[in-house]
Amino acid sequence: MQAITEAELESWHDYEVESRREIVALLRQIAEKHQLIRLLVKGESDVCVTSLLAVDPDSGSIVLDRSVSQEQNARIVAASKVMCETSLDKIRILFRLQNLRETRFEGGIALGADVPATLIRLQRREFYRMATPVTHPVTATIPLPQALGGGSAVFPLSDISCGGIAILDNKHQLGTTIGETFANCRIEVPDIGPVTTSLQVRNSLEMTLLNNKTTRRLGCQFVDISRANLAAVQRYITKLERERNARLAGH
Repeated sequence: MQAITEAELESWHDYEVESRREIVALLRQIAEKHQLIRLLVKGESDVCVTSLLAVDPDSGSIVLDRSVSQEQNARIVAASKVMCETSLDKIRILFRLQNLRETRFEGGIALGADVPATLIRLQRREFYRMATPVTHPVTATIPLPQALGGGSAVFPLSDISCGGIAILDNKHQLGTTIGETFANCRIEVPDIGPVTTSLQVRNSLEMTLLNNKTTRRLGCQFVDISRANLAAVQRYITKLERERNARLAGH
């Protein structure tokens, strides 16, 4: 399972479940099927694998198994929020937990938390995102309206899925464009060919890089993409996945 990040949660906000009844039903299924949950206290550097023991919609709380490490339990309780990821019937489930505390459960000590207000449910492969290569960046050329100076600008991709792309707007050339749609965008897909589609900006995230420089990541959704262009994107994602699997296998 891939690492979860704040950027992912932002880019997938369109797939949030906000119905309290549905959230409780999903959490109960996760508990009943004893699905393991990765609880990220401080990102990938501090991870606890736990399970959901109980869901109580009346009190608005859930109960989780504690870590075997007392020090980690202290960090979990001290955290203002933690992020969690699990799966249910091959559906990826992501959510934040707040108000972590120790609680009594069946004669022992467990972790309590509030029922999450929202939950992200990704059930189709088209939402599977692949990071694009840093060494050979994939680029998107976006025509700019006159209000943004006209002409066109080229942006490197951060990741790609069959639902859209994330681009890095280092120079803030696209202004404050949440919800704006740019027509006739051209993505240069290596070994596949150009993909042309409209892109709608769905979210924006300011990021600080390892060299302390800042950049802006824009999550963009494909709009009215043709079947042929979508097939080209899928072929490229499959290619990236095969290359990654080969690297992991040491080939």
